[in-house]
Amino acid sequence: MNFDVLIIGGGVSGMQCALVLGSAKNKAFATDKNIGIILHQKTSHLQNALFNNVLGLSPKTLGSNVLINGKEQLTELYPHISQIENEKVCDIEDFKDLYQVTTNKDTYTCKTVVIALNYSKPFSIDGLDRFIEPHQKADPIKDRIQLKNKDHLIKNNLYCCGTIAGWRSQFAIAAGSGASVATNILTLWNDGNHVKVHDNI
Repeated sequence: MNFDVLIIGGGVSGMQCALVLGSAKNKAFATDKNIGIILHQKTSHLQNALFNNVLGLSPKTLGSNVLINGKEQLTELYPHISQIENEKVCDIEDFKDLYQVTTNKDTYTCKTVVIALNYSKPFSIDGLDRFIEPHQKADPIKDRIQLKNKDHLIKNNLYCCGTIAGWRSQFAIAAGSGASVATNILTLWNDGNHVKVHDNI
């Protein structure tokens, strides 16, 4: 399958990126875009999280429920986004002017790829080794990693967001990072004209 954007990771930053991209479906520059997200959630740090300090989330919200509810929200609001489950990305390679993403089950061709994984070792996606560096905003004792980037951009049409982009492991920060990447991509689709997507009453 071919994608205009393929998001790798189904945690906070990945799902927030997908939600913002999906919400632009009625914009002329986004209506024909094929968007996918690989929802590999088994190693998400949300599995063991409890939230009391996130605006908009009820106190004592479980991270495991956020994972479930996030997928449901994507399905209900933006069914045009392909949700790919039970696949793990093994390799990302340059493929002509595109990227080829290989999982344990399939291969996808993508114009743009967003890495939205957590910052734990090991980082097991081949093809990105040269971008790995120590995390700049985590306790060195924990030995976390990030991907070298500038404003979330690793190189042409390859982005990262959340903790793997060098941000702290905080729900609101990760969500904002994912939303930022989405609006950067939408801006590119809109010929460089800055984009933000808001719903109004």
